[in-house]
Amino acid sequence: MALRGLRGAITVEENTQKEIWAAAQALVTNLFSANQIRFEEIGAIIFSSTKDLTAAFPTAGVRQLPAFQYLPLFDTVEVDVEGSLPMCIRVLILADIDKNLNEVCHVYLGEAKKLRPDIAS
Repeated sequence: MALRGLRGAITVEENTQKEIWAAAQALVTNLFSANQIRFEEIGAIIFSSTKDLTAAFPTAGVRQLPAFQYLPLFDTVEVDVEGSLPMCIRVLILADIDKNLNEVCHVYLGEAKKLRPDIAS
């Protein structure tokens, strides 16, 4: 087992609670599934969102999923860089898993696929 960082991002169409929560839920469930992660392996999950997403915290949506309320979840605002992808939620999952670095599956959905075409699933 080794501590690994699993990355991902997703975009939303509208700045609404429903969209933000659904996107955050889709992002983490895809990462969990792609990497066969168990809850016991998680150290923390850190979300960032662009400053144009103000209707909800991504973590509030993820906490609605079964067992996620027990995981340490954290929200922050993405650095506002000119020309960066708008309406975007990013995630970093820190997990103690039995995978080599080259075996970790990162998940980029929607327009966020443009962020890391080299590793996007």
